Amino acid sequence: VVLRSGAKIGDEVFVAGNLGHSIAGLTCLQAGHVTPKEFVSAFRIPSPPYEIGPLAAIAGATSMIDVSDGLVADLGHIAKQSGVQINLDSSALAPSPEMVNVAQAFGTDAALWVLTGGEDHALVATFPRGAQVPNGMRKIGEVTRAGHGEILVDGSLFTHKSGHDHFA
Repeated sequence: VVLRSGAKIGDEVFVAGNLGHSIAGLTCLQAGHVTPKEFVSAFRIPSPPYEIGPLAAIAGATSMIDVSDGLVADLGHIAKQSGVQINLDSSALAPSPEMVNVAQAFGTDAALWVLTGGEDHALVATFPRGAQVPNGMRKIGEVTRAGHGEILVDGSLFTHKSGHDHFA
C-alpha cells in the first residue's frame, strides 16, 4: 500500500494523466459549447490512468494520490501528511496551446486550470531520485524540505485557491 504520508525530502514528483482538461471542458459546457471535444470529453467521460497505480507502487513510489480536487489541493494532502514542502516546476506543467486559447476566450488563466482544476483523475506520486518510474508518468517537481504541507511553484508559495475543498 502506498500512502499519502511517505514522501521524503529529495523525492521527485511525477504525474500520469491530463491536468486542467476537465475544468476546461466544464467551462465550455457551461457556456453552451460542446467543443473542443478533447476537453469536453475529459469532463463528461474521465479516463483515469488506472494501470499506472500498481506499476508506480512496484517501482517504489513513496506516496501517491489521485488528482480529483486539483493538483495543488491533492499534492497538499501528501505534503501535509508527509511533513514536507513540494516545489512544482511550471514549465513541466505548461498548458497546451489549445487550452491556453480556451482559457483566454473565457478570460482566465490556463495555468491555474492545470494547478487547481478538479475531476481530471490523474495520478500523482513521489519517487526516490533515480527510481525507474513507469512509462506514462512525467516529472513535475520535487520534495524540497520539511514543512507543513506547503506547495510552491517555481520556488514561490502557491497562494491561490488550491482546488476543491470538501469542507468549505
